[in-house]
Amino acid sequence: MQIPIHKLKEIVVGENFISEADFDALTEEAARLGQNVADVLISKNIVSHDYLADLLSSYFGVEKANLASRQIDKNILQLLPEEMARQKKVIVFAKEDSGIFDVAMEDPSDLLTIEFLEQNLGGKVKPFLALEGDLNKGFALYGQELSQDFKQIIESNIKESLRMGKKGDEAATEVPIVAIVDNLVSYALASRASDIHFEIFQDGILVRYRIDGVLHEIMKIPKEVHSAIVARVKLLGGLKIDEHYKPQDGRFRYRISGGKDVLDVRVSILPTYYGEKIEMRLLAAAQRPLSLKEVGLLEDHAEIVMENIKKSYGMILVCGPTGSGKTTTLYSILGLLNKTEVNIVTIEDPIEYDIKFINQTQINPQAGVTFASGLRSILRQDPNIIMVGEIRDPETADISVQAALTGHLVLSSLHTNDAPTAVPRLIDMNIVPFLVAAVVNMVLAQRLVRSICLECIYSMEPDKETIDVITRQLKELGVENFKIPKLIYAGKGCQACGGTGYRGRTGIFEILNVTEDIRKAIISPDFSLDTLRNSARAHGMVSMFEDGLRKVERGMTTVEEILRVIRE
Repeated sequence: MQIPIHKLKEIVVGENFISEADFDALTEEAARLGQNVADVLISKNIVSHDYLADLLSSYFGVEKANLASRQIDKNILQLLPEEMARQKKVIVFAKEDSGIFDVAMEDPSDLLTIEFLEQNLGGKVKPFLALEGDLNKGFALYGQELSQDFKQIIESNIKESLRMGKKGDEAATEVPIVAIVDNLVSYALASRASDIHFEIFQDGILVRYRIDGVLHEIMKIPKEVHSAIVARVKLLGGLKIDEHYKPQDGRFRYRISGGKDVLDVRVSILPTYYGEKIEMRLLAAAQRPLSLKEVGLLEDHAEIVMENIKKSYGMILVCGPTGSGKTTTLYSILGLLNKTEVNIVTIEDPIEYDIKFINQTQINPQAGVTFASGLRSILRQDPNIIMVGEIRDPETADISVQAALTGHLVLSSLHTNDAPTAVPRLIDMNIVPFLVAAVVNMVLAQRLVRSICLECIYSMEPDKETIDVITRQLKELGVENFKIPKLIYAGKGCQACGGTGYRGRTGIFEILNVTEDIRKAIISPDFSLDTLRNSARAHGMVSMFEDGLRKVERGMTTVEEILRVIRE
């Protein structure tokens, strides 16, 4: 965000969002972390992203572009090549009757860029403010426009590769195979995909993208180029090209137009019946930790989290299945705890994001570095806060509990379906109940649901079937005196969301806040999971379904999405 720090301070302090002393402290913290002050204000939930956009719009004296809500003329968009648009951080989105070009810019005061655009476009430019997220929506339009081109380019390179007749590592560095892999990654990026799957079957290769948590079939590729594509991906990921019978994991950095690092690509190769399957996870190369609000925690849940991360020792557990956003939530908490006066050390598998001034360790079983052995070494590093990527076995659980008992704040994840189940899960890993009660401060369980596209959202009254489903689910949870929402929301489907009605994801949560009464329930001779759940509900625990229902009422997601992820 291109606004002088003194001006940002004047506005934010003047609006009583933060004291002058706290703003100065945040400025020092931002400099230490190498982050923008405005980003730190957002991540700590001091001001919202939208409010800062309004501040900047007022400061520069220009309108906000709001690209997602505009119908952009693709012919006008293409007047500026994508590489140039990304390099200058601009989107040409309209041409007025007077011949003036409307341009969305991250810095509307950049006169050199405006002059450059006027020369290239052959006309006057009217600048509009667009922050990074808004610009990305504009850049995505290039990808939508080029989606058919991507497929044509990939198909032509497949034909060329088949004509050349080279296989495996011979073809891994040939132009056609390089172009196939590069274009599939570029196409995934333009489609907002988080994962790419290359699945080999008897009749060919199926390419699928995971977009907003749901897999979509993209194309089929002839089986003849499979060995060359696998070799190319292995070469990029630093893997053994001649190893075909063992799983392998690697990663590489992917660059898009303009040479800017945007992705770390995590690669997994798995031998299957017809050959090796490839899974590529696309991760932002540089990303600030999200705020609790951006993760999806509502005010009451965020307050519980903030209370517990202020404690100097004990355990905070985040639960859910694979792909439910546990790591993102843990990184958000680490972002809040990342201060000069504490030493934070992590042991992860894998390290997903590099966080400045946090000591992150990757497990490496071949070198003898497991969660348990790594955790023992971490305890000799004088840590204040420890993050264990996952508690998988009794040994890791025991060391984590001992660390939490001896003055360390331990963050970790568990694979359980809900928050209360974390307690018997620890007991199953040979942690005695009184120790579980003594060390666990909070258990947060979560799922990810697709967010309704705000460009095509509409409201409606729930039909009888929806009311019956909500009623039945709440009764199963033992919720009494509940109110059915008078209005629910959905997305019609539009260009911005690719016709799905959804764009992006958010979390739904339940939090077991371990109070004295909950501790008594855990160590009770009559302990059972049902009694723990009942006690937690009696002390105000909101279930994931109820939290999801609150977000349905706020127009954040749909009833169908809540039921989909809970039933999974």
